[in-house]
Amino acid sequence: MKTLDSDAYLWRTHNPGRVLNSALRRFEQRVMDLMAEAGHAETRRWHVNLTRHLDLEGTRITDLARRSAMTNAAMNELIGQCEELGLVERVADPTDKRARIVRFTPAGLAWLDDFGRAVAVAQEEMVQEVGNRNLSVLLKDLAAYAASVD
Repeated sequence: MKTLDSDAYLWRTHNPGRVLNSALRRFEQRVMDLMAEAGHAETRRWHVNLTRHLDLEGTRITDLARRSAMTNAAMNELIGQCEELGLVERVADPTDKRARIVRFTPAGLAWLDDFGRAVAVAQEEMVQEVGNRNLSVLLKDLAAYAASVD
């Protein structure tokens, strides 16, 4: 078997996608740890995938699935889990009775407030590591880069 030059494959671990993914996992894990400390140990990262795409006034299930890059069936399962946790509820869409809208419950909005506090703490910890100016520039540039997808 041919000896492989590992330096020739360094791009596999040192590329923007890999670094961003690792940073996202670290940040989200810290937020989830803070949420557990705040009494929300039952919440998982995949639940956040629903709540981050859910408009405050409610969102159709098909739109949630599209925004989350999930199938409708997978999104319905996730919604069911979040319903069991008391975070969301399904209601009839007033513009189309055949469609359902998912919206936060009062308990879900309280959870969302705790989530916002956890994000703020994790972000402040990141500022302490990378610096406020660096993080501001990074967020601005990444937002511009991502804008073409939104």
